[in-house]
Amino acid sequence: MTVNFSLKDEISIEMEEHMTLTADPTDGLTTTDPRDGSVIAVHPLADEAAVRAAVSAGRDAARWWRDQGFAGRRKLLLAFTGAIARDAGELAAVIARETGKPSGDALLEVMLTLGHLDWAAKHAAKVLRRRRVPSGLASYNQRASVGYEPYGVVGVIGPWNYPFYTPMGSISYALAAGNAIVFKPSELTPGTAVWVAEKWREVCATPVLQVVTGDRSTGAHLVSAGVDKIAFTGSTSSAKRVMAACAQTLTPLVAECGGKDALIVAADADLDQAADFIAFGAFGNAGQTCVGVERVYVEAPVRDQLIAKVRERAERIRTAGDDATYGPMTLESQSEVVAAHIADALARGGTAVLGGPDAVHGRTVDPVVLVDVPEDADAVRLETFGPTVVINTVADLDDAVTRANATDYGLGAAVFTKDRRTGERIASRLVSGVVTINSVLGFAAIGALPFGGRRGSGFGRIHGADGLREFSTPKSVARQASKAVLNLLTLERTPRDMHLAERMIPMLHGKGR
Repeated sequence: MTVNFSLKDEISIEMEEHMTLTADPTDGLTTTDPRDGSVIAVHPLADEAAVRAAVSAGRDAARWWRDQGFAGRRKLLLAFTGAIARDAGELAAVIARETGKPSGDALLEVMLTLGHLDWAAKHAAKVLRRRRVPSGLASYNQRASVGYEPYGVVGVIGPWNYPFYTPMGSISYALAAGNAIVFKPSELTPGTAVWVAEKWREVCATPVLQVVTGDRSTGAHLVSAGVDKIAFTGSTSSAKRVMAACAQTLTPLVAECGGKDALIVAADADLDQAADFIAFGAFGNAGQTCVGVERVYVEAPVRDQLIAKVRERAERIRTAGDDATYGPMTLESQSEVVAAHIADALARGGTAVLGGPDAVHGRTVDPVVLVDVPEDADAVRLETFGPTVVINTVADLDDAVTRANATDYGLGAAVFTKDRRTGERIASRLVSGVVTINSVLGFAAIGALPFGGRRGSGFGRIHGADGLREFSTPKSVARQASKAVLNLLTLERTPRDMHLAERMIPMLHGKGR
């Protein structure tokens, strides 16, 4: 069955339409460097037959991979980690050229990703191996256990903003759980995926990890090719279309979608620390980070100080030259979204204390700091995915929490305060999958922490024990070890057994505690 649906992202992360590349089936997929427009490479456009062939090969590979057991998979995954690490600089160069981000940012992406691959390889056995669980008094003669088995073949559809870190969040944990992978990368960054697949082949000849490059139709073919689970990263609107396609075959889906992350600054916060992290979260990677900082809510007594500190840091940002702080917009049309959000914010009464409409120069966007923007403006409600930040003033922390939660998203959030209890109290009230206290993106390198969203930011988890279980299916086993005193699992129950069962019910459950 072929499912026809569009995977075009309307505002940010995943599939691209207005891009500088060639998508002619006779020519292949030609990618270009967003910094200067130079041609990088030409990649195949995988059609339905090619995708189905990859899934079929993955099916055989999955059986082999499962038979390696936890120890065998750990050995190969650590060899894979080592092979990538030895050529980390080369991979970072590929990422930097395809995305336009500085080489230092690309190298950091590689380092963070390898930490998760290492964690998944080393912890899969402990998390997923079969273990005994209590049987309970009524089933004392049963020996109960639960274990986790791989799905089989997992299809991964990845983004362009972090073309290694983000898809590998699914790939690493799915591989460690015993699945084979067919990975469809973004049209803008196929070279990164191809490089990773080639590195896999250096350590393992079995096609446990395969890459299919192509356009939106390739992603659609992958969803309908009979994979056992889909891991998708993209916008909320795209995720809904993928989910609808998955529903036709009851294919399970884990979706990591966009965000509109809020950062709360209490009056007692270390303002220099907060300003540093706001600048990093809002402007790093040209704002093309789903868990970046797009909204800041600051208590009134420290409003002016915080705005001044953020502006001062943003003014030091360089957007051109070899020492640029961040690169151009990877997706060219994203500049139009950024410009529209800035214009809407100003039209609604907001103020640009740095930048403004003239900050957008084609693919290059200078940092923009907006203040006092109405809460119904696009720059507050919708994902901008560019180097802008809105700083609004709140009367108190309760007001800040209310505003932070008043979007359709729920990916990440942050709070800055010197009071530990206040920070934890605010964190518990924020509707998001992850909260950082006195930092931004502090969770990104912690292998044990699961990551994922709520509401329109998606569902399911990658990373951590929950990420390993996300790509596994639990199997329960109950083994009768001895004959039951009460023989109730029969069609010929005795009056004695039923009498004893009736007496046991209030004894076991009648106390209500």
